[in-house]
Amino acid sequence: MRDMRRNKRATALGSAGVLAAATLIAGAVAAPSASATAGSRHGQDREARGAAIAAERAAKAGIDWQDCPADWGFAKPIQCGYVSVPLDYAKPYGKQIKLAVDRIGNTGTKEERQGALVYNPGGPGASGMRFPTRVTNKNPIWANVAKAYDFVGFDPRGVGHSAPISCIDPQEFVKAPKADPVPDSEADKLAQRKLAAEYAKGCAERSGKAMLRQMTTPNTVRDLDVIRAALGEKKLNYLGVSYGTYIGAVYGTMFPGHLRRMIVDSVVNPSREKIWYQANLDQDVAFEGRWKDWEDWVAANDATFHLGTTRDAVQAKWVELRATAKKSPLGGVVGPAELISFFQSAPYYDSSWVPVATAFSKYFAGDTKALVDAAAPDMSDTAGNITAENGNAVYTAVECTDAKWPTSWKKWDKDNTELNKNYPFMTWANAWMNLPCATWPVKQQSPVNVKTHKGLPQVMIVQSTHDAATPYDGAVELHHRFKGSRLITEKDAGSHGVTGLVNPCINQKVDDYLLSGKLDAADVTCTPHATPKP
Repeated sequence: MRDMRRNKRATALGSAGVLAAATLIAGAVAAPSASATAGSRHGQDREARGAAIAAERAAKAGIDWQDCPADWGFAKPIQCGYVSVPLDYAKPYGKQIKLAVDRIGNTGTKEERQGALVYNPGGPGASGMRFPTRVTNKNPIWANVAKAYDFVGFDPRGVGHSAPISCIDPQEFVKAPKADPVPDSEADKLAQRKLAAEYAKGCAERSGKAMLRQMTTPNTVRDLDVIRAALGEKKLNYLGVSYGTYIGAVYGTMFPGHLRRMIVDSVVNPSREKIWYQANLDQDVAFEGRWKDWEDWVAANDATFHLGTTRDAVQAKWVELRATAKKSPLGGVVGPAELISFFQSAPYYDSSWVPVATAFSKYFAGDTKALVDAAAPDMSDTAGNITAENGNAVYTAVECTDAKWPTSWKKWDKDNTELNKNYPFMTWANAWMNLPCATWPVKQQSPVNVKTHKGLPQVMIVQSTHDAATPYDGAVELHHRFKGSRLITEKDAGSHGVTGLVNPCINQKVDDYLLSGKLDAADVTCTPHATPKP
């Protein structure tokens, strides 16, 4: 479910489906009690009490907003700060970790201000700190909402500037080429199993089991509620994309009375039966479908790309390219694993359709360098806190700790071998990406039962029907579980992350909801946004 806008999904173990400051409300705002949340009904009384204690403490402390550190890359008027949260909410007075947050004040008047809008772009493992740049970059889609809201981003626990975790030496992580994710033999499978087990062990050695035990979605949700309190907000306004939708779904379940407005965009299926093993298998099927959509588009634009006039012809070029790179990695660094890491951005995002097809086309026109430059790993991506290695570590830690995964290799082998027959584009790469969960070194939790509790406001759900990373069924499932929610469907589209695209039907509904709380009386289907043009 990782968001790819910051980093290409790395293929160390394969790849899968990896976004003027106003014054705070005067005085400390008391945090709403969490003692009656759904958390206590799931045997988490201590964590619920700990979350209430931490939120009350944060409300009193507020956030010491300062100019952002120069190496964070956020210029004035964006401001940065930290919020302290317990590592373990069962021990609220125990070890604390600091979460990095940033904000930009609303652009409208004091009277127009409706509070803070907090954002998470997905992952697990993605940083939300770029969210305020939608204002400084004058993104027209968000201009109306920016008049009413401070835009607030944060690094979730383990990510970036928030007690970052690691599972492997970053230099090792970016080394290329990696082994072809698609196995030719039992020996290939055994080698990948060994890599996955070593990676899981490395997570414990480099990050510590005490930290890994607390790398869960419910803890990120508790962190989000503490951030709400530290911002001086009685209730949260939240925008979550991709995995950020699961954070939102769990927040709405655990803290329903703390929500004011929430939009979830490109929805993770919240069913406990899906989190996370089955969700990743479902993803493989959806990726194949969207990959074919892209191939159809490339074929329709053969006058530009010269890769064939049918889907089958374009697929044949892909198979040829993979075989060539497997025999001799392009530029010495781009093999099949690196190709998948690059090409998968096309089924993820329509914005990648043209650049991926262009690099593909140039290769067959004799320009290998263009494809190597596009697909080769960034060998300098080893310094600082925001690295692909860190994002990959958080992705693994959260998904592996959140839920129980199969430990039997026979099951993994059977399920993925069967899927690969009809959905070969992502299946094995995704399997190796997630296999560390089979030998995870800390206790795996049981997912939250996402459902409606008293106090939950109407939630807006936005989803495209052909989404590869988070298949459409996930939005339908959350819509069913959150009573009173509204589902806005972008029909016959498939870009991951719909609210950031130009589609007047959707853009207007987002504005109406965030600015006035208005939702349609029934679910709405919108026509797709414009198809990319070469």
